[in-house]
Amino acid sequence: MTLYIHPMPNLEFDPPFINASKATLGVTNIELGSGSGLIAVSVAKLLKPGRDHLIVTDLPEVCPLLENNLRPIMVKLEANSPDQDTLTIRPLSWGRWEDTSELASLFLEQRSCLRDSCKLTHIICSDLVYFPELLGPLLRSLLHLTSPPFFHPKCHSCDCQCPAVFISCKIRSLAKETAFWSAFGLWFTFNPVLVKDKSAGGDWRRFGSSFDDTIFLFVAHRRAESYAWIVPALDEDLLCGVGANGTSLGKGDDSFENLLLMSIEQD
Repeated sequence: MTLYIHPMPNLEFDPPFINASKATLGVTNIELGSGSGLIAVSVAKLLKPGRDHLIVTDLPEVCPLLENNLRPIMVKLEANSPDQDTLTIRPLSWGRWEDTSELASLFLEQRSCLRDSCKLTHIICSDLVYFPELLGPLLRSLLHLTSPPFFHPKCHSCDCQCPAVFISCKIRSLAKETAFWSAFGLWFTFNPVLVKDKSAGGDWRRFGSSFDDTIFLFVAHRRAESYAWIVPALDEDLLCGVGANGTSLGKGDDSFENLLLMSIEQD
């Protein structure tokens, strides 16, 4: 993920992490499961204080570690914009609506301070898909963060776009992780990030295809029709596809399996 956020000069990505044509509008990022803060540091270096914002999240017991690791860059950002928090650390237990509500309050406060120029643009998930018991809560949090007040599906403004979900993963146990992707694809469309080496005149290829491990980086967007569906209360139902397509029947999406097969054939 860090290579994607801060690419080497010879690499070009499609899509880029920051769209140059829209960069002046400002970006608001939320990172899930930030851990030690490595990705947060990379993103923070791209921020313009007073215009952009990064909300870093993890479990309550992890937040002190994040505060310690991110303090130097937070001090630097604050010096350039003392009246506006550019980087904020908040607890977020996946699937827990109470934590998401507190994030929503912070988000609305930022919008008020910036006169509605603050729109959630990026949701960052770096290598989070591996614990089976957390896959349902993770998907639920992604649904929370792509719903009001973070995004209003009935907004028809040209600059009112659903936040992009940047989600990277290393395949550890396909059997345990497939359930997430099967359910994720019902609620989100997603495509792999492509990369090419400009200096070598290379062709476009899937980012991660040259790594030793099986690694994917996707950019996803909430399906417009999904806002009319009822999200089931139980995580096991959510992972089984209940509620998707507007029905209570279990179902799944095979986009990830198809992408995996294509990558194997290309390799």
